[in-house]
Amino acid sequence: MKKFITLVAKILLMILVLLIVLDWTYTTVYLHSSNRGKVENVFNSKARNYDVVILGSSRANNHFVPELFEKKGLKTFNYGMSGAHLFEASLMLKLMAERHYKIKTVILEADLGLCNEKESDAIAAKFLPYIHHSETIKKHFSKLENFNALYYIPFYRYIDFDALIGFREMYNTATDKPTNILDNLGYHPLGHKPGNMKNDLTALKPIRNKYYEEIKQICKQNHYNLITVMTPMCTNVKGLDYFEKANKIYPEIHNLENVVEGDQYFSSCGHMNDAGARMFTAAVIERFFGKNKKFRYEIKATHNNKKTKH
Repeated sequence: MKKFITLVAKILLMILVLLIVLDWTYTTVYLHSSNRGKVENVFNSKARNYDVVILGSSRANNHFVPELFEKKGLKTFNYGMSGAHLFEASLMLKLMAERHYKIKTVILEADLGLCNEKESDAIAAKFLPYIHHSETIKKHFSKLENFNALYYIPFYRYIDFDALIGFREMYNTATDKPTNILDNLGYHPLGHKPGNMKNDLTALKPIRNKYYEEIKQICKQNHYNLITVMTPMCTNVKGLDYFEKANKIYPEIHNLENVVEGDQYFSSCGHMNDAGARMFTAAVIERFFGKNKKFRYEIKATHNNKKTKH
């Protein structure tokens, strides 16, 4: 019996050592990469200077064209991430501030994301390789139910999120396999072939969101000018009063939902195609940056009449 217990103990010890070695190997690979995704691009960076940084979900990633800002002399990067929530946007901004980014203006897309304070598994996982190397990331994740497993069990996070940060992604990162995520200064243009052109927002309820509050506080502490906007949707949407409800909670948010109208400018109901994104970006530049080169910002949120519901 004693020999059996000893054998089991040795096996468990070997497994633990293997998990620690694998954890170290995977983490080391991610710590030496900065060109496959936006999270690692920020985490493994040093101080950068921007006139404009864009944050948000796919409705930022697909809607703001940095090229048009650059033509106005504004150094810009779109750090919007498809699938991201305000949980991830706040953490990205924390990491930028921690790395002493000099940012004149943060444009935050905060509309549908205001209705929840959950993390996005697909995007939050991208921060996990660095959780033992960043108190900021550790603290941001510390309130999650599975935090102890993610933080204290070696290699667990790579197993739990294998499809996102597991062997395949680690291998592609180690071999420096290129992606298009950082192309076009972070902007991802969508095609003109329409997808689902219907949407129903009636079940969504905006709340006073703690991660949006964090973003406002970070901007205040670091002297970043914050412009928060709500971006357009197609004409066939139910529950468009969601945007008005959001403005009642946060009147400083600029409601730009109907700045671009016409389904020919949309790839899906919630995402404009490249033509629509360029029209929208041009309108944003004119509204917030168009008066002079030293920048003039509107303080009061714009209240637009909503489109007729279909």
